[in-house]
Amino acid sequence: MSTDTSPDSRRAQDLARLDELIAQQSKVFLDRTTESQRIRAEAGSVLAGGVASSWQDTQPGTVWIRTGRGSRTWDVDGTEYTDLHGGFGVGIVGHAHPAIVAAVSDRVRKGTHFAQPTEDAVVVARELAARFGLPVWRYNNSGTESTMDAIHLMRVATGRPKIIKVEGTYHGHHDAVQVSVYPAPELAGPADRPNSVPVGSAYPRAVVDLTVVVPFGDLAAVDRVLTEHRGEIAGMIIEPVMMNIGLIPPPPGYLRLLKDLLHAHGAYLAFDEVKTGLALSPAGAVGLTGVVPDLVCLAKALGGGLPCGAIGGIPELMDLITQGAYEQVGTFNGNPLTMAAARAVLQDILTPAAYDGFEELRRTMADGAEEILRRYGLPGFVRSYGCKGAVLFTERLENYRDFLAYDDEWGNAHWLYQHNGGVFLPPWGKCEQWTASVQHTREDAERFLANLERMAADLRGGMRPQEAAA
Repeated sequence: MSTDTSPDSRRAQDLARLDELIAQQSKVFLDRTTESQRIRAEAGSVLAGGVASSWQDTQPGTVWIRTGRGSRTWDVDGTEYTDLHGGFGVGIVGHAHPAIVAAVSDRVRKGTHFAQPTEDAVVVARELAARFGLPVWRYNNSGTESTMDAIHLMRVATGRPKIIKVEGTYHGHHDAVQVSVYPAPELAGPADRPNSVPVGSAYPRAVVDLTVVVPFGDLAAVDRVLTEHRGEIAGMIIEPVMMNIGLIPPPPGYLRLLKDLLHAHGAYLAFDEVKTGLALSPAGAVGLTGVVPDLVCLAKALGGGLPCGAIGGIPELMDLITQGAYEQVGTFNGNPLTMAAARAVLQDILTPAAYDGFEELRRTMADGAEEILRRYGLPGFVRSYGCKGAVLFTERLENYRDFLAYDDEWGNAHWLYQHNGGVFLPPWGKCEQWTASVQHTREDAERFLANLERMAADLRGGMRPQEAAA
């Protein structure tokens, strides 16, 4: 065994050992998900790639789910999981919550679609206005549609074609934002002046050039873009707490100063709260930071498991819809089933007591994970807010360039250990966070921590924790 204890040597040893553990755990995974793999192979003849979304095409194999109840899911092989995947952040009410079951069952019997509004649409809008401090709302059907509407509104309001987005953020799969989501290092350009890199050949250069990319948390970069593209920038869309590359909070004062800077140049600020909305606090990142932007984009958790989306904004922007300057449409907008579920989410489930429960789970998971990292001498730390959190096996994560330097093996191994230990996290690595629900318990949190400790012990080769940290 090497006696070199330098950081570079320890890193190399850790990565070599992680590769061994990933190979072992991948075999365990495949051996116990044979029915999932059989269905995947069979589905390839009728589903492109054998899955319903490219995000479901994951390594080492796709897991097919049969049912969910409370905080748990069961796959087609019969394995039970504590579900901290949460459907990429949708599931903060858990599975088959009685209030959702009752609301949707009642609505089904009354009719499920009219392409006309129902009274629940007004109730939900009032609840959202009260929580987020934005008075006027409209509905759509996904996070992609919400961010698309936000960009359209900023362009109509200003008559300007360009927007600013942050390097490493994902805002849906419409053309304006499929830029520099995970750009390759050789294409990304300088760290302080990133290139606008399309996500594949589906996005024309002429469209990509309308999206100017900046690093997260860098006001000077935004100021430079606004100056260099004077009179061309309609606004900026941002994850106020960045969640596409782990979990990164904004620097102190950044969001408030960002809003002031954009307004000084006649541009608007839109928060993409598709992941953060309702999850970090009753008012998402708006409630966490105290900054109310010009537009807020919601989806995911709002619908209690049904497809949903919403956009709220200041009157001068939302009035563009009322006046017909922007035609915000969608056959399923304000669908009765979604509105019934959203009403139950806002009025019956995500109460102050629910957020007290999130805080208790958050402390248990974050404090426990931090203690395991320290005890076994693993690199990293934990970030968590509300029902969201992430174990980050790196010394620094403040922007996309830090993310590029973060070794993939850590997140991949952690995902496999959690999954093989009965905890389903979003597949499959360093990008995603856990999502707890109102139906999770301390037992679920302890299962998560036990799996993390099992990985740590295996990585350190059975050494006592004090020796591993030395």
